[in-house]
Amino acid sequence: MRSVTRTGTSLARLGLTEAWAEATLGELGWWAGDRPVAGAEPVMWSLARSPDPDLALRSAERLVAALTDRPAFDAALRADAALRGRLFGLLGSSTALGDHLITHPDRWHRLVGGTGPDPAGYSAALLTAVGADPDAPPAGCSDGGRATLTGPAAIEALRTAYRDELLVLAAADLAAVGEPELPVLEVDEVAAHLSDLAAAALQAAIAVAAAEAFPNSGDAGEGRLAVIAMGKCGGHELNYVSDVDVVFVAEPADARASKLAARMMRVAGEACFEVDANLRPEGRNGELVRTLDGHVSYYRRWAKTWEFQALLKARPIAGDPELGAAYLDAVAPMVWSAAERDDFVADVQAMRRRVEDHVKPEIAERELKLGRGGLRDVEFAVQLLQLVHGRTDEALRSPCTLEALAALSDGGYVARDDGANLAASYRFLRLLEHRLQLQKLRRTHLLPAADDTDALRWLARAARLRPDGRRDVVGVLLAEWTRNARRVRRLHEKLFYRPLLTAVSRLPADTARLSEPAAKARLAALGWASPEGALGHLRALTAGVSRAASIQHTLLPVLLEELSGSPDPDRGLLAYRRVSEALAATPWYLRLLRDEGLVVSRLMKLLGTSALVPDLLVRAPEVLRLLAAPSAGRADELTRDPAEVAASLRTAVARQQDPDTAAATARSTRRHEMLRVACADLLGELDTEQVCAALSSVWVAVLEATLASVQRALGPTDRPARIAVIGMGRLGGAELGYGSDADVLFVCEPVDGASDQEAVKYATTVAETVRRRLGAPSPDPALVVDADLRPEGRSGPLVRTLASYAAYYARWSEQWEAQALLRARPIAGDAGLGRRFVELIDPIRYPADGLSDAAVTEIRRIKSRVDAERLPRGADRSLHTKLGLGGLADVEWTVQLLQLQHAGDLPELRTTSTLEGLREAGEAGLLTPEDVAELAAGWTTATRARNAVMLVRGKPGDQLPRSGRELAAVAAALGYPAGGDSGVFLDDYRRVTRRTRAVVERVFYGW
Repeated sequence: MRSVTRTGTSLARLGLTEAWAEATLGELGWWAGDRPVAGAEPVMWSLARSPDPDLALRSAERLVAALTDRPAFDAALRADAALRGRLFGLLGSSTALGDHLITHPDRWHRLVGGTGPDPAGYSAALLTAVGADPDAPPAGCSDGGRATLTGPAAIEALRTAYRDELLVLAAADLAAVGEPELPVLEVDEVAAHLSDLAAAALQAAIAVAAAEAFPNSGDAGEGRLAVIAMGKCGGHELNYVSDVDVVFVAEPADARASKLAARMMRVAGEACFEVDANLRPEGRNGELVRTLDGHVSYYRRWAKTWEFQALLKARPIAGDPELGAAYLDAVAPMVWSAAERDDFVADVQAMRRRVEDHVKPEIAERELKLGRGGLRDVEFAVQLLQLVHGRTDEALRSPCTLEALAALSDGGYVARDDGANLAASYRFLRLLEHRLQLQKLRRTHLLPAADDTDALRWLARAARLRPDGRRDVVGVLLAEWTRNARRVRRLHEKLFYRPLLTAVSRLPADTARLSEPAAKARLAALGWASPEGALGHLRALTAGVSRAASIQHTLLPVLLEELSGSPDPDRGLLAYRRVSEALAATPWYLRLLRDEGLVVSRLMKLLGTSALVPDLLVRAPEVLRLLAAPSAGRADELTRDPAEVAASLRTAVARQQDPDTAAATARSTRRHEMLRVACADLLGELDTEQVCAALSSVWVAVLEATLASVQRALGPTDRPARIAVIGMGRLGGAELGYGSDADVLFVCEPVDGASDQEAVKYATTVAETVRRRLGAPSPDPALVVDADLRPEGRSGPLVRTLASYAAYYARWSEQWEAQALLRARPIAGDAGLGRRFVELIDPIRYPADGLSDAAVTEIRRIKSRVDAERLPRGADRSLHTKLGLGGLADVEWTVQLLQLQHAGDLPELRTTSTLEGLREAGEAGLLTPEDVAELAAGWTTATRARNAVMLVRGKPGDQLPRSGRELAAVAAALGYPAGGDSGVFLDDYRRVTRRTRAVVERVFYGW
């Protein structure tokens, strides 16, 4: 009794539930006692993975009983994984093909590893089966070959040959079910095979029909007949079980041609599949066969919209190939002009609704093909877009749904994510359809009922689904069906109903073009200072007859409307021309503008405001993609995490072996990130602290990566010194602006017995190389590594050892140097050395006894002298962001004075950040909350204004403009309404900084 229990448990684990399974397995020699026979374990596991192990075992038992070469079969089954996967995948999935294999047991040889479906051989195999010469001209030609078999013998031979090929194809399709490591035959590959096999079957059927209709070779006369596939067969995407839609064209279209066509349909229908000719002109009431002129005349005069939609998939597959090609050449121009018909779009949309309305409510939720979220949703959406846009874009003219969808996606007519998602869902739905039809080789599109768990489990396993830890395989199937149906429906509605009505680019080109007089008048009305100059840019953008020029014609009315609301439309249009010319060879550029309305709006705002953005954009065009709205479930790439950006930069530079290439990569990544941050800043996506942190993080990553690459180039081993880079000034405080230099100190330390001289020499070489490579001439904002804050300034050595720094600061340092060290922090190089440097300078910058009155007086004196001597001649002190009243220097010196006075006793003040220092000073009671707010507002306002000047001018500047378009652009960059009074910004700036200055005078100067 125990043995039976163990056996039952083991067999149940393998998925075998029938009581007879143990005895059957024993008879087959695969099982003994309570475990598989030695060597049969792979066989048992393949059997267990079959969609229905019980069905597969029953069929295997019948097959083995029918074999005449059982030993060879057993040996191959144990040794050949491909045979196991194909056999058990097939036997557990299709009773019809399993029966065919059992009826012809020698066919198992066609399932071994080295064989497989061969589309190139389909035609020869099926023609040979009916006794036709594969090398003769096709039947249907005036001198076409004919079969030697006719009647029931021909039908049986064709049926058997067709099922043989179908058996091999289905086994290959299902192989990965039984053996997961075998290659997966994708559903579109299977559909293409089935279409080729159907074409071969029709070629054989017409050869048989010719022999039956015209027993004597001269009876057919000189007539020619071509068979045109329509529907899924024409689209090279046939199902396992489907009618094959055809249209016949003949020369002449006489009784003999009709007889041959009708006989071919009967032969193919009895042997392989139904042949449906109801898509012919006038449908089932029309003539079965027409001449080429008859077809053309009908389509020109009488055809309805749906008939042109059907012709989109027309493809000659049998009969006279020249006549078939002539038919395709004749109807194609009518297909690709059908969208110009009145109410074309409405007709196609109404047709889809009629199809949907005919689905019975009780099965609508299980309908894979016709229901909401089904296959027809995908096909109608794709065909509508093809027919509209294929007029001018021949790349869209594929009759295959997935190929056409890929072309629509590549061409920008469908968003890439939408195209990929729609294709994935379409493949999933087609896979379920294929599996359902394979079971009994019956035409069906219905999922099993929700309460039929056995059928659903079989379907899920046949579709290679697996439990996911939360749900069993049935739950996974139902969840995937629901998810994909909803996604298809959502995308269908998006693509099928809206794009043609909302996207200006979808309009015919001539409806969106402006004549020159109309353009000039419009430009003047929209606020262009120089309409003539703008017209010159428009002529350059739309010159010629290229596709790009056509797209520009349709885009420009929208772009001009958007630019008119910017501070400087003239400069914006010039910038757009520069960007367009620079990106002329970038295939996605205009498509992105055409398909993403948010990109157009954002880009025009950026170009009409900033000189820096277009300068960077022509060298970092990929940032344009970030202007699109983020897709659902994805973070906005325009506001990436600075830590993620820095890690990506370091990784990219580390891949480069050559230090020059590494430095160029670092500069390129910095350019990309500076542009990204600038766009996010101007669009209001980042606040001031985030902008400064992002720019500082990029600069630190550039220094880190370049230092590492230089050290690698000088030798990965036997380095005589450790090197650390100490950030100073705004870099140390993580407060860099767009035009800031990187203030640093270089410190080294000898290793492995090297002398100080050797260490300094090596470290100096590294430091000079880093500065030289990063400071190489570039059209981007400069990358200046400034080491002037080092001991003795420019006169002192570029690099010192840690001990040398200690000696200098102990004997010679002045008060200003202690103040400068307040913002020192390690940013690159050896982390341990950086920590020791900080430990060295902490007692200097955070004196335990604070500052003497004399020291405070000295700091105030230095500040007054700096303000007086460094302010440019003629500068407006109220509008200078750095040295002006209430500007950056006022706030920073105030914070630094408080740190020098109190950080020795208050560790919370030991920060390199100005704003953090203010907050901590407030928490410590050194400043009132009101003072903190006023100082923070002044620093933030001045920093934002300084950054805005750089964005607008494209070059650094501390003085705010007093009037004109430049002031309007600065105000717009800071979020003030375009077209408003830019003087409001100046008033606001003066008011904020005046309040800040009042606090500075009281706290810093003690007035």
